[in-house]
Amino acid sequence: MTFLPIVNRELRVASRRRGTYWSRCTTAALAIVGGLLIYLANWDQASHVIGGDLFGLVSAGAFVYCLFTGVRSTADCLSEEKREGTLGLLFLTDLKGYDVVGGKLVATSLNAFYGLLAILPVLAIPLLMGGVTNGEFWRMALVLANTFFFSLAAGMLMSSLCKSPRSAMAATFLFLLGSSLGLLIAATSISLISESQDLTHLCNLFNPGCALTLVDDASFKRDAETFWTSSGIIHGSAWLFLVLASVIVPRSWQDHSTGARGGRWRENWRRWNFGNDADRIAFRRQLLGVNAFFWLAGRARLKPIFVWAALAGIGCLYGWGVIENGHSWNDSPIYIITTLTLNSMLKLWVASEAGRRMGEDRKLGSLELILSTPLSVREIIRGQMLALRRQFLGPTLAVVLVEFIFLLASLNTRGDRSDGAALVTWWAATNVMLVADMLALSAVAMWVGLSTRNPNRTTGITVIRILALPLVLGFTTLLLLEIFASATGTPFDPGWEFVFALWLLPGIFADLFFGLRAWRRLHHDFREVAAQRFAPRPSLWRRIFGPRAARGPYAGF
Repeated sequence: MTFLPIVNRELRVASRRRGTYWSRCTTAALAIVGGLLIYLANWDQASHVIGGDLFGLVSAGAFVYCLFTGVRSTADCLSEEKREGTLGLLFLTDLKGYDVVGGKLVATSLNAFYGLLAILPVLAIPLLMGGVTNGEFWRMALVLANTFFFSLAAGMLMSSLCKSPRSAMAATFLFLLGSSLGLLIAATSISLISESQDLTHLCNLFNPGCALTLVDDASFKRDAETFWTSSGIIHGSAWLFLVLASVIVPRSWQDHSTGARGGRWRENWRRWNFGNDADRIAFRRQLLGVNAFFWLAGRARLKPIFVWAALAGIGCLYGWGVIENGHSWNDSPIYIITTLTLNSMLKLWVASEAGRRMGEDRKLGSLELILSTPLSVREIIRGQMLALRRQFLGPTLAVVLVEFIFLLASLNTRGDRSDGAALVTWWAATNVMLVADMLALSAVAMWVGLSTRNPNRTTGITVIRILALPLVLGFTTLLLLEIFASATGTPFDPGWEFVFALWLLPGIFADLFFGLRAWRRLHHDFREVAAQRFAPRPSLWRRIFGPRAARGPYAGF
């Protein structure tokens, strides 16, 4: 029998996919463009200074990419097989748990691994410029590869334990965030309240970012033992996760009796989420009287409570800051950070929630059944929007009110009228962008969830189009203008109005372009896309430049 037969098969399949080649080309192109911008921004400095800055920035971006790649690549690979009922079929053969885990690991992480390989040549360019030694480059490559393997293994373990895609991806993200940022905060807190450094050192050893801080020659010579110990612990933990996943997988696909205690917990959770029989009947009549799809998408009563609970958690953190720091905490920078945190949380939550129902129903074939009822496409879309409004309207109004209070508090502490005008303008634009982004995210997420082959990518695609793309465009424009001013010798000192416009205008344009385009496609191509569940999607080149008949409802981006 062939050793790891699934790995052999998946490598052959991946070699025939276009995405295998496009992914590494795209990653390398982004790294090259980013490095070029960094070089142009510092072209008048010494080459070794530019090389050090380039190495540091590219390394930081690559580390974040490696740390969270498990959320996108492996967090849902085994849980998806469980939901579709195909995982048990694999174990009817001679396959073992490590065969399935190894095959899924290779199949889902190959494109991400090629992306990492594409970054390394860009990371080696500073070697030619000076400021970076061979040892620093190879230690950084080791840290990135180690972190990449750790993230993938953590995703495999969470996927073997969970069945829901949201649970698996959320558990993987929280675990990786806790093992990096959480351990860093814990180590810092322990060092402040305790004189013993043993526990602080232990937290640092289990942190994937510990070895990253010891890459440079000076730090490595000072504490080489910590570098190798931390790297060994992270690498050993990754293998431990894979071994645990291999042991869990052959047993996780079977249905087990929950027992009396587990049955009670499940029944209590169902009662809390949906209400008792009388409450469900009354709530169903209320929502069905408005819209049938509204009841289907919004029948879980706890969804709005979860949003309120998250806002309350942020409020508790803010209150803790006030207690610890007193009046110094009530300042405009803290208000701005809190505002951005609240707005970002709501936007990301909307992007995640809006496309989930469409994507899952289309993948399971439920949308085809719904479309066979008297419900029209317009009623389905309206029902989904009503469910989103029920979940997010109240929290959004509360956030706007809190931010208005922050504005009044900032104006009371500012005597300069120009600062007051800037604060009022920023507050008004922030709230306008909050509403516009949430509406655009809702439309784009519904369309992407309906049209994409993998519903788990809906949130990422939506966030990139509506939130990330305008920021990248504005930052790149500002950087190019600074480069041009430095090359021509002209002074470049943009005021807050110019920087504000670079943030606001691309965001409004992205909301209008992608939001209205997605809204139009939802109303015109909904039935056609929902019925083409198994039809192959045309390539990006054909969708943009091909004839309309070949492009179909997927035309454009």
